[in-house]
Order: sequence, then C-alpha cells, then structure tokens
Amino acid sequence: MATSPRNLNFIANILRIAMMLLSITMNLPESSFFEKIKDARKVLLLDLGFLGDSIHLIPALKCIRDALPNAQLDVMVSEHIKSVMEVVPFIDNILGYPRFPKGPAWYKNFSYVKQLRAQRYDVVININGSDRSSFLTLSTGAKYRLGRIPNKKRWYWPFCFTHATYVPRGQSPVYEQNCRCLRQAGFPTSKAEFVIKIPEQIVQKVKSLLGKRTRKSNPFIHISPFTTLDYKELPIPQIAALLNAINKNYHEVDIILSCAPNEREKTKFKELLSSLSFEPALAFPGNLSLIELAALIQLAQIHIGGDSGAIHVALMAGTPTLSWFREYSNKFEWMPKGDRHRSIIGEASPAGLVGISDEMLLSAFHELHSEMPTHI
Repeated sequence: MATSPRNLNFIANILRIAMMLLSITMNLPESSFFEKIKDARKVLLLDLGFLGDSIHLIPALKCIRDALPNAQLDVMVSEHIKSVMEVVPFIDNILGYPRFPKGPAWYKNFSYVKQLRAQRYDVVININGSDRSSFLTLSTGAKYRLGRIPNKKRWYWPFCFTHATYVPRGQSPVYEQNCRCLRQAGFPTSKAEFVIKIPEQIVQKVKSLLGKRTRKSNPFIHISPFTTLDYKELPIPQIAALLNAINKNYHEVDIILSCAPNEREKTKFKELLSSLSFEPALAFPGNLSLIELAALIQLAQIHIGGDSGAIHVALMAGTPTLSWFREYSNKFEWMPKGDRHRSIIGEASPAGLVGISDEMLLSAFHELHSEMPTHI
C-alpha cells in the first residue's frame, strides 16, 4: 500500500526529531549556525536568570555585537534586574520578564509571547536553557533558535531550538562558558571581556554622595556583607572582626558598606553596624539603585563580600574583590577569576560559613591592598 503524503510528513518530522535527539545525545555542536544567520536583521539574546546570570551575559553580547555589527541586538532578562543592562552600550533594546519573587502562571505568558512575536526576530539565542526561557524561545517564531544542550535531557527541548551547542558546566566562569557556546556555533569570538559604560549622571550622583572619597583622594573599600541565605554568609561577628582589623591597620582606607533593600538584610545590617568599633565613612542600608551600586563599586579600591549579586557587579566593573564562598560543585562558575581577585572557601552550616579564619581573611585583604596602585 502506498504511503500517503500525510504519513510521509509525519515520518519526516519523526526523523527530524530523532536527528536532533541524536545530536543532543552525542553532544554535537552546530558550528554552521553563524554562517546561516550572519545577515540577520534582528537578534535577541534571551536569559531569564537572576543578577549574576545577566551580568555574565555581557561578554557574549559583545561577541554577538562584534560579529553582527549591523543587526538590531536586543536582550530579554528578568524584570527586577533589567536595569543592569543599561551599562551595556552596544545593545538596542532591553526587555523584561517577571521572575521575582515568582514567575507568572502559564496562562499569563500570552502577553509576553505576543510582544516577542511582534518583534519578528530572525534569530534568538538562549544559552541558559531553563524551561520557561526555552518555551519563550520557541514562541518567538524566529527562524533560527540556538540553544545550549541541558545537563538533564528534556523531551520538549528539541522542539524549542533549531540548532544546538554543548559546553560542560561547572569548571569555568559562566561568562566564559557563554562565549564558548557562541564559538562552537561558529561566531568569530575573541577574548571574553566585560565592556560597560555606567551613565555619567549616575557616576556624578554617586561621587556627590561620596564627597571627596574617590580614587583621586581617599581610597575606599566597599563591603556588601550579606547574601540571600544564612548558610552562604560569614557570621556577623567575623565580618565585624575583619572590618575592625582593616580600620585599625589601614588608616588611609575609608570603609563604605551597603546592603540589599529587603528587611532581612537591613535588619542584619543594623546588627553589623552596632558591632563595629568605628563609624564607617558611609553606610547605604538598601537605598542605592542597582546602577548606583555599580557606580559605587566601580569607584572602590576593593570590593568585599560573599557569593551574591554584588560580587558579579564588581567583576563587571573591573574592581578587585575579596569574597567568600561555600564548598559546592559549581563554585568556579561564579567565583571571580584572575590575579585581582581572592576567594576563600568554607563549609556551609545553619549558622553561616565555617572553616574560614580571621587570619585567612586579613591575609587575603593585605595581598590585594598591597597590589593597589593608589595609596596615601
């Protein structure tokens, strides 16, 4: 019996899906992707992660812009942190999607789907691969959709993307992984680097808050002492001991502290301030915008803090860092990399990180401070 055209189409679709599944299983990258999209008019980089994820997109955005200088380049990130993308001078539009404190119900996504489809993107690149971002990628209707093969195979994944790339997770910074994904897809990428420009009016506003405390006068260090969870933080007495020691031994350095605007951090911030043996030069209890925080950190001599969004802001801003992390398998994805950074690893506990001594922290600070070009 002859096979009907309908059955032939069904068989063809099954074969196409099987080939995609085979490529996923074999981890085969799609190196011809760039050749197919090099004349694209409108490109969207879509990633619905939080602050660190979005900051680690910046080198990839630079690679895309260098490779496609004439295309409209847009980015879609989580709504509550999309202002961080205002420091990226080479993107055209910033789209937001609500993720915090939780994303919308599935039936509330239609307005975002409509918005994306109206843009008529030629290309969508999604190297995060979360469930929701994968479905949004599919919904754009873009002819070419590049995705990063997830660690856990999902049956729907081949339907969401037309091309796949694979880079192992866990052993290198996320921003380097992102650029490797593009390189596998055929993009002529160069060094992964953060190229940003904080709006001048924001810089001037922060300088006015600082008064004379800039790199051209008194050097200052910035401390963002808290993270989102207790077990990722140093105990408050240990943070206070570190800051008291810095204040005692480095008289020329002003100390400025800030925290996030949530009640948890503001409460702990008050406790920390009351534990100090000195009065900080300035304290910002959650009253800085994200871009103002970026300007403050960029002006600082050193940024000190835990595994939180602020450490990624410092990496983006090019500011040396002293940070503390808990021991976990993917820690190297988020730890700042390079000679201008020091990270100390402890063990998580309900009371905070353990296994990090006061001497380890002060020694790491001394190493960084001694390498700084501006001292009084």
